[in-house]
Amino acid sequence: MLSSERPKAVLLLVDGTRFEGRAIGATGTTTGEICFNTGMTGYQEIFTDPSYYGQIMVTATSHIGNYGVNEDEVESEGIKISGLVCKKFSETYSRARSNGSLQEFLERDGIVGISDIDTRALVRHIRDSGAMNAIISSEGLSDEELKERLDKIPCMDGLELASKVSTEESYSFGNSGAQFKVALLDIGVKKSIISCLADRGCYVKVFPMNTSFEEIKAFAPNGVLLSNGPGDPAPLTNVIETVGKIVEAGYPVFGICLGHQVLALSQGLKTEKMHNGHRGINHPIKNLLTGHCEVTSQNHGFVVKRDEVEDLENVEMTHVHLNDKTLAGLRVKDRPVFSVQYHPEASPGPHDARYLFDQFIANMEEYKSEIVPTSEALNQN
Repeated sequence: MLSSERPKAVLLLVDGTRFEGRAIGATGTTTGEICFNTGMTGYQEIFTDPSYYGQIMVTATSHIGNYGVNEDEVESEGIKISGLVCKKFSETYSRARSNGSLQEFLERDGIVGISDIDTRALVRHIRDSGAMNAIISSEGLSDEELKERLDKIPCMDGLELASKVSTEESYSFGNSGAQFKVALLDIGVKKSIISCLADRGCYVKVFPMNTSFEEIKAFAPNGVLLSNGPGDPAPLTNVIETVGKIVEAGYPVFGICLGHQVLALSQGLKTEKMHNGHRGINHPIKNLLTGHCEVTSQNHGFVVKRDEVEDLENVEMTHVHLNDKTLAGLRVKDRPVFSVQYHPEASPGPHDARYLFDQFIANMEEYKSEIVPTSEALNQN
């Protein structure tokens, strides 16, 4: 279908900014916090990333859908964004490896979108005014009706969303006879994070977000990974308490994105909402421990307060974002515990930061004999 033949759609931001365009995906109305991603490729991995739950995604690249979708390039069981905004949308695709069109993919998961708007103007507006709630509709609703629905949407600040995407039941991935056993606390994990662990000789058991410390301990892991995820980390009080116990017990810990923020909160630090967040696959990071720089994939709207780290003796900043000097990584000095605010698994993005998985493996190797409780010790407890 030609762009001009699609039904009309409207995008309305909470500050009154309005765009008219053409409907893509499913017909309907959707709401969420609007944000933008500057990546020029990898739209399927972005749309299926659980960290984007509750958000309307604006793609900075002008052409979306032209290489279709592939079932091997999803990061979860389905699309997690609330809605899609793009400039040029293609229902046809030319990549031989694709299994179908993006239009079919959006329709399957009921995702409402809008195309044929000035996304450059929209991105500049979000950049200057900050991320905010928005609504997309292709149902012919009046602006008054749209505003009424939009006013009922809660703000992302203080919003707990991890429970919407965390697994309900534990499951395992990899070879059960692998050298390392990793307990992964799922607060919105991407599939490629699990794959990066399995590729390095790990047997991974994925636990629901509210799993107790005792259940994780009973698995006798060699290390614990705290996954990425959506929403504000501050409301995750039970998870924060559990992570504090994991750190105190001496397990090697690796936190990614929301997992990084939860780890920081468990150590007495604080987080804050960013003006418009970091979302893209070309963010420059400097490793303060090695002096090396890396280009990273990022997706977050909250950040650990940098000045908070300077007041703690047992925690130090290990990575800094070179664009705005925000804290991008930390470690607990007297523990095999570290975390980063970005995505070392990438998908999409460069693989500069995948060495962090190797660092986690090295920590597990070093501490393996010290932290794995034997069955006899567990029975005594």
